[in-house]
Amino acid sequence: MTGQLECCQGDIARQSDIDAVVNAANAELRPGGGVAGALHRAAGPRLDRACRPLAPIAPGEAVITEAFDLPNRYVIHCLGPVYGRDRPEAELLAACYRNALELAERHGLTSIAFPALSAGAFGYPLEEAARVALATVHETLPRCPGIAKVRFVLFDAGSAEVFQRSLDALG
Repeated sequence: MTGQLECCQGDIARQSDIDAVVNAANAELRPGGGVAGALHRAAGPRLDRACRPLAPIAPGEAVITEAFDLPNRYVIHCLGPVYGRDRPEAELLAACYRNALELAERHGLTSIAFPALSAGAFGYPLEEAARVALATVHETLPRCPGIAKVRFVLFDAGSAEVFQRSLDALG
């Protein structure tokens, strides 16, 4: 693995040292609750307008827009699987992380911040989501040599701890 991988508790809409933040999007790429709501509120209404022609997206897909009023250059929008409905869940969740990293690499970005995709309203168990996320990023980063930093930004301390344990388990 080439890039630096880190986990922290924080607000994904306030990662000013990161090129792209990842939105836990809905299929229509519209503002909503959780991460999508926070990013859309912080980015302003132009983000919603930029997303409309790109929708709908399917589970596992990723698309990119400007970040507008966010402190980042881009937002990468990923639709994670709904646990128990979109199958195979682990493969679709892994595709989100892989596709986001590959999109960042193609756009010449050096840093990216992820939330815990699918682990909120989409019901993915947090520990399993963390294992899939970190293993996929660890496996994908060597094919994305331009990416120097990947940060997982978790909303609460408990989630950050779960992700940190999964990161530590990778060795």
